[in-house]
Amino acid sequence: MAERRDMKNRLLWKGEYQKSDGRYMYRYVDSKGSPHFVYSWTLTQTDRAPKGKQPGKCLRELEKDIAKDLQDEIDTFKARKMTLNSFYTDYIAQKQELKTTTRRNYKYMYRKYVWDSIGKKKITEIKYSDIKKFYNHLIRDIGFKPNSMETIHTILHPIFSTAVRDGYIRVNPTDGVMAEIKKSHDWEKPKRHALTIDEQETFIEFAKNHEQYSHWLPLFTVLLGTGCRVGEVVGLTWDDCDFKNGIININHSLIYRPDEYTGKAGFFISTPKTKAGEREIPMFDAVKKALLNERMRQMKEGFNPTVVDGYSGFIFSNRFNSVLSPHNINRAIARITRDYNVQESELAIKENREPFLLPHFTVHNLRHTFCTRMCENESNIKIIQEIMGHADITTTMDIYNEATRDKKKESFENLENKIKIC
Repeated sequence: MAERRDMKNRLLWKGEYQKSDGRYMYRYVDSKGSPHFVYSWTLTQTDRAPKGKQPGKCLRELEKDIAKDLQDEIDTFKARKMTLNSFYTDYIAQKQELKTTTRRNYKYMYRKYVWDSIGKKKITEIKYSDIKKFYNHLIRDIGFKPNSMETIHTILHPIFSTAVRDGYIRVNPTDGVMAEIKKSHDWEKPKRHALTIDEQETFIEFAKNHEQYSHWLPLFTVLLGTGCRVGEVVGLTWDDCDFKNGIININHSLIYRPDEYTGKAGFFISTPKTKAGEREIPMFDAVKKALLNERMRQMKEGFNPTVVDGYSGFIFSNRFNSVLSPHNINRAIARITRDYNVQESELAIKENREPFLLPHFTVHNLRHTFCTRMCENESNIKIIQEIMGHADITTTMDIYNEATRDKKKESFENLENKIKIC
């Protein structure tokens, strides 16, 4: 077989060719016997690309990659044609086990933050450094917080894992990125803090006795008396309340999310992700009384007519007699604490004392507050876990340990000098 040389009189290897325009071409056959071709303007790493031509990997680097891919059964040809977006589209279509609300949220986050950026890149071109750069962009330029960042990572990581398993890429470029991001940003998810007993009582008393805010009392009573997530409470219907047996059945949540197709935000019903989320919560007398008083009021003034995904008879309403959103509740909490703190500050000045001010908190802190009160008074961790709907008992234990720290100190102080230890 005659030797083939390039325009620089260099010997070309098997499968290598140089076209009349100067481009180099390599022909290879994949594992299925199909021929493929790759091109480069340079043969070796020391070559310079012709003026005006885009530099890239030299042909012999491409050959090494192809040889390794063929050995590892990586589908190089097909993978080089696929963008992350095209792979994501196939991937999400197959994830039938995802809950509707989770799928909706994933699609919204991907479309908004990934599709027009790193999503356009070929999946074979995305490296660890690209993922890290993208994550840092979301944090620094978009203002992502830990929860949002975890959502993006939860979407991308299994996509690349599937690409690895299917033989399109060799390694998952998202592996280890979140750990490095957390370390470099000194990033820990912010801990929610419970209201103290005095803060809890002060907040409730001020709301109860304030003409403008007293109508919020039934909602706050249920939140602080059940420990439910805010979506579970605003999604409560009268059918969920068994007044005869004093039980509230938790089996769904009301969430406010953008629609996965239109992007327009609206209310949707979500069912629990785990069996732990479905639970029965006994009614405190105060909770039962608050709910019955609210029902009596609605029997006179009218019930909430809103229907969401077939659910109706929602217990709590906004001023337009529609369902509540967490935003509505957080605004009310902010106004109540603001007005209380102003009043308390003025009174403290008159009485020449330090004011007892309420901290900034949101509706999520009320769930944490209930759990803390329960941990302070209940030693059976499994009961607390079941009431809270925690899928993982370590979540319950973390709150329990924090809540009982002062009680442990108090116990040791009482034992001081009563036990012979030295």
